[in-house]
Parts: sequence; structure tokens; C-alpha cells
Amino acid sequence: MNAQRWFYDSQHALRWPWRIALFLAATLICGIVAQYTVIPVINILFSWLGLRAATEPWLYVAALLGGHLVMLKFVESRPWSSVWLGTDAARPSVLARGFAFGAVAIGVPVLLLWAIGWMDRVAGPPGSWAASTALVSLDLLPSAFLEELASRGYIFATLCARFGWRPAIVVTSLGFGLLHLGNPGASAQSVTLVVLAGVFLAMVLWATRSLYAATLAHFAWNWMLAAVFHTPVSGYVMETPDYRLVDDGPDWATGGEWGPEGGAAGGIGMLAALGYLYARRSRRREDS
Repeated sequence: MNAQRWFYDSQHALRWPWRIALFLAATLICGIVAQYTVIPVINILFSWLGLRAATEPWLYVAALLGGHLVMLKFVESRPWSSVWLGTDAARPSVLARGFAFGAVAIGVPVLLLWAIGWMDRVAGPPGSWAASTALVSLDLLPSAFLEELASRGYIFATLCARFGWRPAIVVTSLGFGLLHLGNPGASAQSVTLVVLAGVFLAMVLWATRSLYAATLAHFAWNWMLAAVFHTPVSGYVMETPDYRLVDDGPDWATGGEWGPEGGAAGGIGMLAALGYLYARRSRRREDS
């Protein structure tokens, strides 16, 4: 009887730590399966299209989606909407809002840094902006989706159900920051701001009830840095034809080699967006 209580609660449901452990195991198994089924197909497709995009992010997306599928359909019998991946969460208006949140939150701070002379536009190697942007997008979009599935998908939903939104946001945002410790140029400041980015993206999820919107906010943030401003993204330098924006001010403000998201300007942009999202969601709850 005591052993049963260790695994199951009073409602005879598997306790949350075991569900998360089972999700991680299912994700690992699905990743192994995807490596021999999904990835060869993607490699053939990319080769046929003449693309040089990385397939690793797609492998992780397939693994995480498989883990979600196992838990929701075969273990708990819950709908995709329980992890904010239902059809309502994919409405065009919701997706557009998610993209706008991410684009504006980082776009405005970078433009301000440029305007005051703390970032400078310099010439880059010749190349096609459209082709480069397409390749960068093929890397950034699955990368954003896999990070959202890992940080704000099933695990986040499980923690929310057990402890509430605030503790779930704190725990997953700290984990989100730790995932970036190995990035080039990582520092205490940059990782702290990644933790803040985790809070920002969780607030997009909270405001829209859509993991797709959070993914597009994440994607838009990185896309603005890589494809529009041609700056580093979390320490990684992307392909930047024709021009690029370079650090020409204090690193505490510009983020230095990490990129603008690792500086105070990026932090202020996220805090402003957080304030807007909180006020907007609170106002809607009062009106309902």
C-alpha cells in the first residue's frame, strides 16, 4: 500500500515526478526511432531541394513531439489543448500576436542602440539576403519549437497543474537559462537575461494560451537578430551577407559577443513586453 502511494495520488493518478520521468524516457525512445525514420526522409528532402540546413533540431522536435504524443494519448488520455497545442492555439491572429511580441521586444532595443551609436552598421561579405534568410529560418524555426516544447510544453503543463503558473515559470525559466551555459561567450549577465527571456516567453504562453504563439515569439526574436540586424544570436554568429550590426558601445548595454539580447537594452525590451502582457491579460480577465 505504501509503495502504491509513492507512485499514485489519492485520485489513483501517477504522481507528477513519475509522469515527467516517463515523458523524458518516451522522448528519448522517440528520438532514437526518429533518427532512423524521420531524419533520413528530411535528409533526402533537403538534398533534393539543395539545402544545407542542419537536421539536428528537427530530430529533437520529432523526439519531443513523440514524447508529448505518448503521454497525452496513451498514458493520460488528455487533448493537445492541455499543453496549449490544440487547433484553437494555432489561429492566425494568435500566431501573428506571438510573432509581433518577439519582434518588437528585441527590434526596438536594437534600433535604439543603433540610433545612439552603440551599434554600428558595417559591410559584410557579398551574398543573397533572401537565400541566407531562408537558410537561417530553417535553422531558427525548429530550434525555437524544440526549446519551447522542452521548456514550456508537457513539463511546464505538469508543473502548472501541480504547483501553479508562478512556480512553473520560475523553475522552467531557470532551466532555460542553464541550457545556454555552453553557448559561446556565456556569462553571468547573459545567462541571467536568458532566464528573463524564459519568463518573457512563458508570459506569452500565459497571455495567449498557445505554445505556437510562444514559439513564434521565440523565433521572431532570434529572426530579427539574425536575419534583419545580422547580429549574434545567443553567442552564435549566423551567415550575414551584405551588412551586419557590430557592438560599438559598452558590453553591459549591447551584450558584447553574445549579441544584443545579452545586454541591458534587450533586458529592458523584455521587461517592457512583460509589463504589457501582464496588463493585457489582467485587463481581459477583469472584462470577462
